[in-house]
Amino acid sequence: MLAADPGASIASIAAEAGVDRRTVYRRFASREDLLAAIYASRLAAIEAAIEDARLREAPVAVALHRYVENIITVNRTWPVDLTRMLADEEVRARRDASAHEVDVFLDRAVTEGVLRPGLPAGWASALLPQLMHLVTRQLPELSPGRAADVVVDTLLRGVGTP
Repeated sequence: MLAADPGASIASIAAEAGVDRRTVYRRFASREDLLAAIYASRLAAIEAAIEDARLREAPVAVALHRYVENIITVNRTWPVDLTRMLADEEVRARRDASAHEVDVFLDRAVTEGVLRPGLPAGWASALLPQLMHLVTRQLPELSPGRAADVVVDTLLRGVGTP
């Protein structure tokens, strides 16, 4: 609901959940506390997705597919944008640590010849989340595994003819 309408009120969120707004306020003192809990859950899911992908030790192709599949699942489960919470230093530090893990992995992918060298700095790091976001929004009918196939193939081979 918050993904569709970031300004949704506690009353409308409670109604959608089938509870009274007082029930929501018993658990969350304010709308900001509710949002913080949502963002914390999304960050925890992202961290778990990165850990599960084994970006530092699994073969690059395996880790890449697993990471993409996991993040697509996170995006579908927690479809909220983290940019609103980046003013919070702890949230920003956790997000930055996750981004760093992916950057290190993408550097390894270049070193191991899976991604080509010579692209502008940060290009793969910028492109990968955009592809995951796009497949999440544009192809919701695909399973996370099939959606990951599309993202990984697009990242590695582009959309041109061979």
